[in-house]
Amino acid sequence: MTRLSVEMLAADAPEPITSAGHAQLGIAVLAGIAVIVLLITKFKLHAFLALTIGSLALGAFAGAPLDKVITSFTAGLGSTVAGVGVLIALGAILGKLLADSGGADQIVDTILARASGRAMPWAMVLIASVIGLPLFFEVGIVLLIPVVLMVARRGNYSLMRIGIPALAGLSVMHGLVPPHPGPLVAIDAVHANLGVTLALGVLVAIPTVIIAGPVFSRFAARWVDVPPPEKMIPQRASDDLERRPGFGATLATVLLPVVLMLSKALVDIVVDDPEATVQRVFDVVGSPLIALLAAVLVGMFTLGRAAGFTRDRLSSTVEKSLVPIAGILLIVGAGGGFKQTLIDSGVGEMILEISKDWSIPALLLAWLIAVAIRLATGSATVATISAAGLVAPLAADMSTAHTALLVLAIGAGSLFFSHVNDAGFWLVKEYFGLGVGQTIKTWSVMETVISVVAGGLVLLLSLIL
Repeated sequence: MTRLSVEMLAADAPEPITSAGHAQLGIAVLAGIAVIVLLITKFKLHAFLALTIGSLALGAFAGAPLDKVITSFTAGLGSTVAGVGVLIALGAILGKLLADSGGADQIVDTILARASGRAMPWAMVLIASVIGLPLFFEVGIVLLIPVVLMVARRGNYSLMRIGIPALAGLSVMHGLVPPHPGPLVAIDAVHANLGVTLALGVLVAIPTVIIAGPVFSRFAARWVDVPPPEKMIPQRASDDLERRPGFGATLATVLLPVVLMLSKALVDIVVDDPEATVQRVFDVVGSPLIALLAAVLVGMFTLGRAAGFTRDRLSSTVEKSLVPIAGILLIVGAGGGFKQTLIDSGVGEMILEISKDWSIPALLLAWLIAVAIRLATGSATVATISAAGLVAPLAADMSTAHTALLVLAIGAGSLFFSHVNDAGFWLVKEYFGLGVGQTIKTWSVMETVISVVAGGLVLLLSLIL
């Protein structure tokens, strides 16, 4: 970033809520993040409360008036929830319809019926990637675990040979591809184009999931050889249904929002005329809100009604889908508040001033910051939100493609080496019946492979685009 662009950005930036120097601001940032880490890891406080307290601590250490810190935090919380809250809710509804209607089971059974032998790990990657598009990571794990365990048991496959590809597919979607909460928040924070980010995210995700899934699973199966735990095979959603949606209709419903958002990005590139009718139409139908809303409305017929759901059952499914995301929305909102406190304290300007003399690329800096916060807090979402807030000013002088790559660099860093302070670590350990050491050698290493490969691909793309 040139000195001129930095000065222009500084001129347009709002007045910081504190006049602290770089040293004090640096200490304030470290102290604020340390408070969040300590509260989450040591005192097991909910991330929403930890982020709220950490934001106040950041402002206090920076010497800002408390009333201004509160204003910054609440403004950031409100704007973040306004930007991504509805999208998270719509994604949750679509995921619940997919799971409860048996649509997910239909995708799984159809693909598995056509795969066997050496193709099975690749089939598991495909299943997890498709199902992982609209589902939160934890929901995807719960949905796929029965399939992984049954396939491994009935086909006499290594559990890691089947399980790692499924986990890789889910994790890559969660970290790199909208409409998952992490990428959505990062897109909102750095003002990236969602369609371009989605397209580049899919481009990075494909080779990443191949390397971290089927390829790495060969090594994981040699390192850890455990039988599928019988007690962890739960009943599938479709076992209680008389009928379930067709494969084609289910797949089309899941991919509908992706197709609409990618179509908007393509039209924006090809037409490039904001006044053109076709671009204005696609600006509407390809917006995340309309794309996801359309998928939900279509899913009520192609998934819900196809499974024999009554109107009351559909209403109940929608209601139940919104309950589990309350915590996610609060965490994302508080993360937005923390981000805004960082910006209003002048931390972004400080990073701009310091980093302009460094030789380190902005994308690598974003990746490293996300890695550090991920290792400390264990939360990919917290790492994404915090890193996006810190590096957001770096996006001001970037092209559309590079701003999207900045989002992907943050997402890649947020997946680095999941360990004992990550809820996902324990979820995988218990479902697969692994020891702590075995989980580190498989799940933790797989997450690191995803992070490094995706980060490397992002840097490579930045040289081309």
